[in-house]
Amino acid sequence: MKRLIPALLALSTVAASAPDPVAQVDPLIGADWYGNVFVGATTPFGMVKAGPDMESFDGVPSKFGYRSAGRILGFSHLHLSGAAGKYGNIRLMPSDHAGLEDIASARRDEVAQPGYYAATLTGPDVRAELTATPRAGLHRYTFRADRPAFLTLRLDQMLNKRGGKEDQRFLGGSVHIASRHEITGMGRYIGGWNMGAEYRVYFALITDRDAVNASGWNGALQPGPDTQVDGDKPIGAQLDFGRKMGQVVNTRVGISFVSVDQARANAMGAPAFDAARQAAQAGWRKALSPIAISGGTTSEQRQFYTALYHVMMMPSDHSGENPLWQSKEPYYDDYYTIWDTFRTSGPLLTLIAPDRQRDLLRSLIDIYRHDGWLPDGRSGNSNGRTQGGSNADVLFADAYVKGLKGIDYATALEGMEKNASVEPKDAEKEGRGGLPDYLSKGYISTTYPRAGSRTVEYAYDDFAIGELACGLGHKVTAKAAFARSGNWTNLWNADLEQEGIKGFLRPRQPDGSWAAPYLVKRGTWPDFLYEGDIWTYSLYAPQDVPRLIALSGGREAFIHRLDTLFDHLHFDMTNEPGFLIPMLYHWAGRPDLSVDRIVDYREKGFFDGHGGLPANDDSGAMSSWLIFQMLGIFPVAGQDLYLIGSPVFGESRLDLGGGHTLRILAEGAGTQGTNRYVQAAWLNGQPLDRAWFRHGEIARGGTLRLKMGPEPTTWGRTPPPSVSGDVCP
Repeated sequence: MKRLIPALLALSTVAASAPDPVAQVDPLIGADWYGNVFVGATTPFGMVKAGPDMESFDGVPSKFGYRSAGRILGFSHLHLSGAAGKYGNIRLMPSDHAGLEDIASARRDEVAQPGYYAATLTGPDVRAELTATPRAGLHRYTFRADRPAFLTLRLDQMLNKRGGKEDQRFLGGSVHIASRHEITGMGRYIGGWNMGAEYRVYFALITDRDAVNASGWNGALQPGPDTQVDGDKPIGAQLDFGRKMGQVVNTRVGISFVSVDQARANAMGAPAFDAARQAAQAGWRKALSPIAISGGTTSEQRQFYTALYHVMMMPSDHSGENPLWQSKEPYYDDYYTIWDTFRTSGPLLTLIAPDRQRDLLRSLIDIYRHDGWLPDGRSGNSNGRTQGGSNADVLFADAYVKGLKGIDYATALEGMEKNASVEPKDAEKEGRGGLPDYLSKGYISTTYPRAGSRTVEYAYDDFAIGELACGLGHKVTAKAAFARSGNWTNLWNADLEQEGIKGFLRPRQPDGSWAAPYLVKRGTWPDFLYEGDIWTYSLYAPQDVPRLIALSGGREAFIHRLDTLFDHLHFDMTNEPGFLIPMLYHWAGRPDLSVDRIVDYREKGFFDGHGGLPANDDSGAMSSWLIFQMLGIFPVAGQDLYLIGSPVFGESRLDLGGGHTLRILAEGAGTQGTNRYVQAAWLNGQPLDRAWFRHGEIARGGTLRLKMGPEPTTWGRTPPPSVSGDVCP
C-alpha cells in the first residue's frame, strides 16, 4: 500500500493540464459507415442544427444530411444526429444563376468544429461558413468569382423525401418578401421515421445588405411579395446580389415552431457571425467540461471528447417553441429514441449533467400531462415510434435511485402505471402493445409482433415501476410490478438448444404451447425480436442476472454461453440491446473476462476516423457506451449500480454538480489495453475487493483508485447484487 500511494498522488495532479475539450472534438468521427452523426453548426442540445444536406454515394439525397462523398444540395436548419428520416427543413444555398434548381455543388477545403462548419463550393466558387445560436442559423457566404451572386431558398425540400411509409412529405407553405434583405414564411411537413403528425417550421431570413432584387418562386420567379402553395409543389425565394467578385453576404435565419414573429425575434436576437461562433464554442466548452481526462493517446482523447459532443446534441431544447400547449416547464423534442438512449446516455447525463437530465425528465412529464403518454420516441412535436418497452420508465427509476431532485416523481409514476395497464390505440406511437396477453398470460404471444423483445423489455420496465413505487410508498403497486418483472422467464424454453447451448427465448402460442423457434439473426417490426436475435435477448434480464445464470446451468455454463456468443460472432455491437452483454461476466465472478470483451469491441468497433462508429449513433447512445467504457465504469440503467471495467486514461475527473467531483485514478493504465486488468482498488481511501459500486458511494464525490496490470488476478470476483423481487420495507 505504501508503495502504491505516491504514484497515485502524482496522478492526481495531471488533470490540471487536461486538454481543451473543444479542440479535441472532431465532428467528422462517425459521419460515415452508418454512424450518421450530425455535421454542421449547433449548440449543446440546440434546436437549430444548421448543416449541409448532400447526395449519398449513389447520387440519391441522403436521409441523414451529411456524407463525405457527394455534392451539397443546400444548408438546412433542422437535423437529427445518428438517426434518419426527419427534418432537413428551410434549405439555403448560394449559386451563380437564377432559379432554385440545379444548384448542387461539389466542395473542398472542408472544416468542421463544434459550432462551426465551412466548405468551398466549387460550382459557384463560394466559401460557405455556418455557425448557430440555439434558435438561429448564421451563414456567411464569400462570392469569390466574378460571377452573378444569388442566395436561393427552398421550403419544399427536406430529408427522406422518397414517398415510402417512413418518409416525410411536404404539405405546402408560404413565402413573404418583406424587403430586399428580409424573407419570411412557413413550411408544413408530415411523416418521417416516427410517422408523426404535421409540424410547421416558421422562418425569418435576414441579410446584412440589400439585394439587387428579391423574388418568390412558385414554379417560376415571381416579383410579387407573397407566394403560397398547397401540396407538394416547389416553393422558395431568391435574392440577387449582382455581380461583384469578393462580396460577402451575412445571413441570419431564425427558426420557430410557433410563429413568423418568433422566428424573426430569434433571427434578430442572434449576434454577428464571429460573435455567434465564439459564443457557440464557449457553450460547447462549458458543456464538455464536466469531464477532464489525462493520459491515453491523442487519438483516444479525440474519440472521447467527440463522443461526449455527440451525446450533447439531442434531445433538442425547444423550450418556448411548443406550438401545442402553454407551460412553464422545459420542453424538449427529438427523443429519438429513448429505446436507444436509456441504457447509457440517460445515466451519463444523470451523472455529469444532472440539471440537464432533470429538465429532460420534467419535459417528459409535461408531455404526459398534455398528450396523455410518456413517449418512447418523439420528434416534430409528435410521439412515435415505440420499438420495444416503455423505456421512459427506466429513465425515471434511474434518476430516482440516484437521488436526482426537482422531479415530480408522483406524476411520473402515474404515467408509468398507465404504460403498464392501458393498451394504446396505436402501439407504435406510444404505450405498450400486447398488454392483454402480457397482463393475463405473463408473456406476449405470437398474436402480436415483437412479442419476445417486448416481453423481456416490459419485465424490466415493470422492475423500474416497482423501484419508484416502492420509494414513494406505493407498496401494493410495487409488489405487483416486482412480480411482473419476472415475466421474462415465461418465454424461456430450457430445452431449446443452439450450438451446444441450452435455454433460449422461444415464441409461445396464445394457448401457451411453444411455437417454432425464432432463429432469424436480427428481426424488425413484424418479428418476434426487434433489432436483435435470440442470443442477445435471451440475456436481457438486468433485474435478475443470478436467475439468468441459474437457468443457463450455473456459473461455468453461463461463462461458456457468453464465450460461445462472442467467439461465434453472435454479439452485435451495432445495436443497443447488447450494450450490457460484455459486462455480464461480472455476475459470474469473472470481471477479467468482461474486460477482454470490452477492450476488444472498444478497439474494434470505434476509432478516430470518419467511419469511427460501428453503427447509427442513435442520438448519442453509441457514443455514451464508448464514454463509459473509456472511463472504466459502466452503469446498469435503472439501478444505482456501476460496474468497473478497464480505464483508458490515467486520470478522469467528473464534475457531478453541487461541488462534488469523482476522480478515477488508474495507475499504469496503458494504451491499446496493455495494462487492461485491475489488480487492486480503493474507493474513497478504503480497499475495494469488488468490481462494482453503488451510486450512493460516489454521489457526493470521491476517488476510485485502480492499480492496473497486464495479467488478470482474482480481484473483484464478488458478483454484483441482484435486486429483482425486492419488496418494500
